[in-house]
Amino acid sequence: MGGPGRITTHVLSISEGKPAMGMKVQLWKRETDATPILLKEDRINADGRLDEPLLAGGLLTVGIYELVFNAGEYFKEHGLTPLLFDFIPIRFEVSDAQSHYHVPLLVAPGGYSTYRGS
Repeated sequence: MGGPGRITTHVLSISEGKPAMGMKVQLWKRETDATPILLKEDRINADGRLDEPLLAGGLLTVGIYELVFNAGEYFKEHGLTPLLFDFIPIRFEVSDAQSHYHVPLLVAPGGYSTYRGS
């Protein structure tokens, strides 16, 4: 996986069968024994992706990162309740700062799934 390292995501609402346009996502850097640092906050576009990577351009370093998806706000705005998960945190380790870490989310009011995409 050569090239400049970056973190990307996409979100699909499997209960609606479409991209989760407008869902808020945050990227945090987690340092050992320290307060997490918010690196970026953005909203999912009509294609289910972000307009640009959450982190790129040589800024990715080895360490622990966390994506936090505001699923509760999204599903409430779309009238999809009751919901089980309000905020969905996905914590992952970057071991190669030159790699592409694509972390998608498949989500519904009662559950979610994720994986390392390409």
